[in-house]
Amino acid sequence: MNGRQLRTRFKGVAVLAAGLLALTACGGGGDTAADKGAENGSGDKAAATTRSVKHDAGTTEKVPAQPKRIVSVSVTMTGHLLALDAPVIASQATPPSVITDKQGFFTQWSDAAAKNSVKVAYQGFEPDVEKVLALKPDLIIGASSGAENAEKFYDKLSVVAPTLLYRHDDVSWQDLTTRLGKDLGLEKRASEVVAAHEKRVGEVKAAITVPKQSAALVRDNQSAMTVFTPESAQGRLLTSLGFTVLEPPAGKGQTQGGRSDFAEFSQEKVADTAKDSSLLFVSHTPEEITAATARPVWKDLAAVKDKRVYDLGLDTFRLDYYSAGNLIDKIEKAFG
Repeated sequence: MNGRQLRTRFKGVAVLAAGLLALTACGGGGDTAADKGAENGSGDKAAATTRSVKHDAGTTEKVPAQPKRIVSVSVTMTGHLLALDAPVIASQATPPSVITDKQGFFTQWSDAAAKNSVKVAYQGFEPDVEKVLALKPDLIIGASSGAENAEKFYDKLSVVAPTLLYRHDDVSWQDLTTRLGKDLGLEKRASEVVAAHEKRVGEVKAAITVPKQSAALVRDNQSAMTVFTPESAQGRLLTSLGFTVLEPPAGKGQTQGGRSDFAEFSQEKVADTAKDSSLLFVSHTPEEITAATARPVWKDLAAVKDKRVYDLGLDTFRLDYYSAGNLIDKIEKAFG
């Protein structure tokens, strides 16, 4: 081989190597959370196709930057997702009751679910992994608190699709909506939802007369009474409207699933703590409220005698954009 032929071969090898390097640079890691985006023809960077998301059960890689098929394994989280216009295709449902429609979706957002053709994924509190798999989600969203806590199913669900779990008991629904908006790439919509709510709060606060007494946020459980804390979603909303929310009785009450937004105490202890406070009942029918306040332990309280007992509506146990709006309407009607 003469010198000219040798130089030609070396030149060919160099061109081939350069080509391979270029292909590697374009194709390697383009669909990971660390992807910075490839250069396009205009010089701008294309958005990453996936992201890494830290949630309340860990950190999940390869979460779609723009999910197309979300399955909710938490009927509580579904309301937050629908308010964000997230692409929810199916949701866990609860057994039908007075707070749900006939298929087990909460009444405050069941119309939105129907409008978006959301299917029932399964009914019950434990995730049915096989039914979730059959729905072919590209993202699963659930709860890490409450009755539908899916943490012990997290590994199984993560095999089906990237899975994100969130606590919903120790944050306001606005904070949770903002967090979901950030994690799902729906920041603009989240800001719009929260802003619309805050505007409504301001309007109603200016239009109502708040009682001088504190407000006891309670839920009757026959043998005991649940008291919602000022830091609960309900407590925060009432505070934003100008109410002073009563602190729970002294001592440690019984909680459910590690929840920090409410605790259960004896009827007598709550009545003694409430004293002159107005009573605002969470998630009751009018008949249930009448029966509760007719008990000997309640009937002689100043709030009962002075008719300072208020019904906040059946859908106020779990606050999202929809039920928070309904609660504000109740407050406006009662105190306007």
